[in-house]
Amino acid sequence: MTTNPIVLQTAHIVNIGDIEAAKARIKPFIRETPMIQSMYLSQNVVKGNVYLKLENMQYTGSFKFRGANNKINSLTEEQKAKGIIAASAGNHAQGVALTAKLMGIKATIVMPETAPIAKQKATEGYGATVVLKGDNFNETRLAMEEMAKETGMTIVHPYDDREVMAGQGTIGLEILDYIWNVNTVILPVGGGGLIAGIATALKSFNPSIHIIGVQSGNVHGMAESFKNRKLTEHRDGPTIADGCDVKIAGDQTYEVVKHLVDEFILVSEDEIEHAMKDLMQRAKIITEGAGALPTAALLSGKIDSKYLEGKNIVALVSGGNVDLTRVSGVIEHGLKIADTSKGVVG
Repeated sequence: MTTNPIVLQTAHIVNIGDIEAAKARIKPFIRETPMIQSMYLSQNVVKGNVYLKLENMQYTGSFKFRGANNKINSLTEEQKAKGIIAASAGNHAQGVALTAKLMGIKATIVMPETAPIAKQKATEGYGATVVLKGDNFNETRLAMEEMAKETGMTIVHPYDDREVMAGQGTIGLEILDYIWNVNTVILPVGGGGLIAGIATALKSFNPSIHIIGVQSGNVHGMAESFKNRKLTEHRDGPTIADGCDVKIAGDQTYEVVKHLVDEFILVSEDEIEHAMKDLMQRAKIITEGAGALPTAALLSGKIDSKYLEGKNIVALVSGGNVDLTRVSGVIEHGLKIADTSKGVVG
C-alpha cells in the first residue's frame, strides 16, 4: 500500500509496514474498540453518516495504551532490565504503567503538577512510581530527560517515536476494517503521534480520505506549525483538553502531519465543554476534554460541509480519563447555558 507518492514522503519515519507489525505485536494485549453511529450528528448536524470510534473504552481508558505497548514490546532485554521512564499528563502514563506491569518491568512516570488526580492514582495503581514535576508538559519532559540521564532508564516518548506512532496507527486499520469507504476522519491532536499514525494507515489505503486535526484555541502548537510550515510553539493558556496540552509538536510527528493531514480546526474551551456534556447526555459516553475535540469540531460548524454532507465520517473519542469533579462542573455549566445549546448527540 505504500506505493502512494504522498505516503512515500514520510515512509522513513513511519510506514504501513510498521503499523501492520504493530497490529500483530499488540494484538494479545489491546482491545479492538467499538465504532457506533451517532444518529443525531448524522441526521441533524452534518447530513452525513457520523461514526464515533470509542478509544475511551480501550484498556487504561485511552488510545495511548497502543503506542506505549508497541514501543515497550520493541525494547531489547537490556533496556527492559534497566527500566523505563516517561513524561505524561496521564494517559500515556497509564499505557506505559500497565504494559510495564504486564511485562514485569520497572516504570517511573513524571507528570505535570497539574495532572488530574484520577490519572495520577490510576498510574500508581498499575504499579508505576509517579513523580510530579513542572507546570506543563514541556517542563515535565525536561525533568524526565534529566532523570533518564541519571538512571539509564529508557525513555518511552508519548508521541515523537516511530513505534509509538505505529501503535496509534492501528486505530486507522480498525477504522478501515469497519468502514472501508470512509471519507472524512476527525482526530484530536496534541504532540501528533495519534494523527501521524492514523494518517499513515489511512492514506496508505486511500490518499483521498480527508483528515482533520482538532486542537484547542488555547494550545495548538501543531496547528500553528502546520500553518507556518515550520515547527512553532503555541500556548496562550490552559485547556480543558489537558491530554492535548502540548505547546510544540514533535519533530517526527510534524514531518508526517505536514504531508498527510489536510486541515486543522480550532475550537474554544466552551465548545469542548459543550461536546463533553452532549456526549454524556445523549450518547452516554464519558470523555475527557481531549476526547471531545472531534465532536466539538462537528458541533461548531467550522468544518466545510463538502467534507460532511453525504459522506462517511469518523470522529475519534480518544479517551475517557476525567475527574468526577470535572464531570460535575461540565454538567453544571451545561445546565446554566441549556437555552443556548446548539444540540446534543446521540
